[in-house]
Amino acid sequence: MPSGALVGALDSVMTIRTFVRVGGAALLLLIVLAAGFSAWRIDVIRMGGPIQLESKQTSDLIADVLPPPAYIIEAYLEATLLLRNPADAAAAEKRLNKLHEDYRARIAYWATSGIDAQVAAAISTSTPPADAFWSEVKQNYLPAIRAGDGAASARSYARLAQAYATHRKAIDALVARATDYQRSLDERAVTTLNGTLIGLFIIGAMTVGGVALFCVLLVQRVVRPIVAVSTATAALARGESAVVPYLDRTDELGRIAVAVEQFRCAAEARAESDATAAAEQRVVNEALADILKTMAAGDMTAQLRTDFPPAYREVGHHLNGAANTLRSMIQTVVETASDVESGAKDIASACNDLAKRTEGTAASLEQTSAALVQIDGRLRASSEASASTAQQADSALATVASGRSTAADAVQAMSRVAASAKGTDAVIEGLDKIAFQTRVLAMNAAVEAGRAGDAGRGFAVVADLVSALALRAEEEAKSARDQLTTTQTEIETAVAAVEHVDVALESIAQNVEGVHAVLGGMVASNQAQSLAVSEIAAAMRAMDQSTQHNATMVEKTSTAAATLSHAIQAMVTEASVFRFEPRARPKGDSTRVVAPRAGIPIDA
Repeated sequence: MPSGALVGALDSVMTIRTFVRVGGAALLLLIVLAAGFSAWRIDVIRMGGPIQLESKQTSDLIADVLPPPAYIIEAYLEATLLLRNPADAAAAEKRLNKLHEDYRARIAYWATSGIDAQVAAAISTSTPPADAFWSEVKQNYLPAIRAGDGAASARSYARLAQAYATHRKAIDALVARATDYQRSLDERAVTTLNGTLIGLFIIGAMTVGGVALFCVLLVQRVVRPIVAVSTATAALARGESAVVPYLDRTDELGRIAVAVEQFRCAAEARAESDATAAAEQRVVNEALADILKTMAAGDMTAQLRTDFPPAYREVGHHLNGAANTLRSMIQTVVETASDVESGAKDIASACNDLAKRTEGTAASLEQTSAALVQIDGRLRASSEASASTAQQADSALATVASGRSTAADAVQAMSRVAASAKGTDAVIEGLDKIAFQTRVLAMNAAVEAGRAGDAGRGFAVVADLVSALALRAEEEAKSARDQLTTTQTEIETAVAAVEHVDVALESIAQNVEGVHAVLGGMVASNQAQSLAVSEIAAAMRAMDQSTQHNATMVEKTSTAAATLSHAIQAMVTEASVFRFEPRARPKGDSTRVVAPRAGIPIDA
């Protein structure tokens, strides 16, 4: 709701006195509610309150679950586990390095944190044994573990245990010191909070008392005097006699009372002046009514002859001037009406002729626009055909590229077959050598069987069979070599043919690209021509619309001219009721003059 509407609603339901009382009570209630709400929220956020207790519980839980970085217990545990399982040295060393970095970061943080001096001293006391622990780990323990020296590792671990024990004692002392410091902080926070609450209570009580006192003074010093002044003002507004109170006060209410008194005096003087003005106004109204009644009857020769009071004398003079001007204007209108009627008829005739010519022009423009639309359609069809041909050329290029890729794959496959054939030739040559050696061995076996006599006769038969088989293997190997040579020759011929096909495909691709470029130029040219024709067609359509609009306007102008002619005739008929003295017009004088105050050209 707007503030003005809200103020109006309040004015309609309560007085200022009620508003001040209700507002003061509401203000006191708001202060009490604000004090109660503040006390409740302060109790929630105070040291020892629910939020602080939940935060402390969360911190305690994190401290119970996570190993503290400033306490080397986890590093000591890693060193112990590493002593039992030296094989995990690399991973353990990474974890120890990470723990050392965390330890140094936290020690550096607490060194610059500005914490209590005694707690800071306890932290400093716990640092040397921890530094000794880390120095032992870096310099002796880890090198001994990496070297696999069990005895050195055990001795170093004993020193680590001693450093840890010393550090543990320092940590216990640090925890006790930090606990005492935390307890003192809690006690100081409680004391500060209690003092703050007492101070807030005192300030709130003073505020409530001040608001109550202000409301009482406001009612006595402002509201009651306003009621008295408003009562006197209402009586004066009703025309009753009333004494305005508090004229002796020098504050704002005193100035309001003085202003009301001045209004009272001015109202009395205005009443006397209004009576005199009413009498003069009555005389003027009667004279004006007489002359206006005469002019309304059509007598434009009437003049004001009554003497007006001094205040209205200039009005009478201007009224006579206005009557003379009106009479001259009406006379001029009547005299020039025939000329205007003739001009209106000429305009109507010219407009009819112009309308016919405009209709012919519109028809020609419509035919031209239709022809341009047909040209545009043909250009668009040609452009679409060129674009389709270009797409087919793109498809042909893609097909040629695919064929070239297939030919390249065929060349590679034939090259691999040729290489495989060369390998097969080597294998056949090896088989030929093996067959030859086998035949030599069979001959040696036959010789040895001959030497053995009857005992080697069966072995001689086997040797003959082996020799025959070796001879047959040599023949087959020779045949295979000849066939392989023929195959290699055919493969080389096929490779050359495929290369010729690739060259032909490349030439085809170049020709297709040339055709594609020509088609692209045709498409661009057709599109440009189509765009130009479309723009011309749009311009012709706009001209056609403008011409049709002009024809419509010409018809309207012709109709308006005819209407004007009829209106002038009616005006002359209506103006014939006016009576005025005719004025002479010199013969042959067609000079145009301007009627006084009207700016209308008339014949002099």
